[in-house]
Amino acid sequence: MFTGIIQKISTVKKIERFAGNVIVTIVKPKAWRLHSGESIAIDGICSTLQRVWAGSFSVSYMPETLKRASVSLWQRGDTLNLEKSLRLQDGLDGHIVAGHIDTTGRLVKVQTAKNSYRMSVTVPKRFARFIAPKGSITLDGVSLTVVDVTKNQFSVALIPYTLQHTNLGLKKREDILNVEVDIIAKYVDRLLKK
Repeated sequence: MFTGIIQKISTVKKIERFAGNVIVTIVKPKAWRLHSGESIAIDGICSTLQRVWAGSFSVSYMPETLKRASVSLWQRGDTLNLEKSLRLQDGLDGHIVAGHIDTTGRLVKVQTAKNSYRMSVTVPKRFARFIAPKGSITLDGVSLTVVDVTKNQFSVALIPYTLQHTNLGLKKREDILNVEVDIIAKYVDRLLKK
């Protein structure tokens, strides 16, 4: 489990394809101690570390993840958001994030003003019902508050800290983002259908 509070950003070092999977090697943050088998969120995707070296680590993504997330679009040199998994003694600063990507969204508009940065994102209609104004949403692993929702489009406002400490400040119109809707909304929806 994660919180959506990004701890580090890093870069893609290498991408390989093997037997339908994609193996991604990422530069390891200097102060991070990691070990094989550990789970971390990479751009919001709960990822098990396959191998860890002095300056990098690798993860493998299977076809199901490749279908739902933006991994197949990643390229060498891309900047990714990283978050270690939540420990019992940690605070829940963001919201409950499983690291299970529901879908991808397309960044359709970026509005900037003096001290304001707002992103509008479209998602498939079947996921829009889980998104509510003032509710939580995760974009590329970042916990955000929804500003407004219209049909299958929603917007979020980003503070300068988020723009400086995540990869969201690098995103431009038409970019694809990993989306995890609020897990509580999914459970409520499922219960109401019974």
